[in-house]
Amino acid sequence: MPILVQNDLPAKKILEGENIFVMDERRAHTQEIRPLNICILNLMPLKEATELDLLRVLSNFPIQTQITLMKTETWEAKHTKASHLNKFYETFSDLKDQYFDGLIITGAPIEKMDFEAVQYWPEMVEIFEWSKTHVFTTMHLCWGAQAGLYYHHGVEKYMLPKKLSGVYRHRVVHRKKMLMRGMDDYFYMPHSRYTGIDEKAVADNPELYVCAEGDEVGPTVILAYSSRQIFITGHSEYDRMELDAEYKRDVARGEHPDLPVNYYPNDDPSKEPMLLWRATSNCLYTNWLNFMYQETPYDLTQIAPIEADSYTCCADEQK
Repeated sequence: MPILVQNDLPAKKILEGENIFVMDERRAHTQEIRPLNICILNLMPLKEATELDLLRVLSNFPIQTQITLMKTETWEAKHTKASHLNKFYETFSDLKDQYFDGLIITGAPIEKMDFEAVQYWPEMVEIFEWSKTHVFTTMHLCWGAQAGLYYHHGVEKYMLPKKLSGVYRHRVVHRKKMLMRGMDDYFYMPHSRYTGIDEKAVADNPELYVCAEGDEVGPTVILAYSSRQIFITGHSEYDRMELDAEYKRDVARGEHPDLPVNYYPNDDPSKEPMLLWRATSNCLYTNWLNFMYQETPYDLTQIAPIEADSYTCCADEQK
């Protein structure tokens, strides 16, 4: 897929080295086509690594895609150079009058905190509300999924007995849903979190339906409002070495973490981790892009607001 990014974004060179087609601004301007417009609200501390992860999984679609990177305005990132943020990122204030085909809200390493205790929670509330009128479909990842489920649907989170870390098996529950097209009956996805979501609240909410779940991890792919809100509690976008870096970081901190499940060959952390989820991730994101390409109005200002009474409830959709 021709991902359209700024000419000198560092991730561009890395992706080109992986034989992924990345289109720069100059070439894009010669094509008479409206690209899909995707905004990424990057809440992860190592922003350049997350940029690379997400651009990689957005790379398997034939339509030109314009990527806009958003950062928080009320919290200053400490692990990414200010020069990188100032050059490649915009704030919600910069973007609030714009419309997008899709929005990705990433995870964040703050899941042990109450939502309202997060310094930038008021800003998140503004973005959540804006997404219902200015974005056609929003994908919420890990903490972003928990925060979105809490704000939009009142689903609480809770602390797990210990960190959930590893590559877990999931089963497809509703194959006919757009995000599950082409998926195998079972697939793998990484998880890395200390908290879970109230599964009963999800099951009892008529606006939500679970597309995929795992025995150890619970609901993993949750949809709402005819797939315009997507909540993924895991990290299908992760690269091979992401869990390895997190595990070795926790070891260095003296936290005595368990080995990530189903990750290292023979549970030996000196060996290269197994990559079991790349095809699933590519399928998931391609389905999402295809959905917005088919359903988003050409004129983005004509996006219909997300309103609960405007959509068939999940019970009716599943018949």
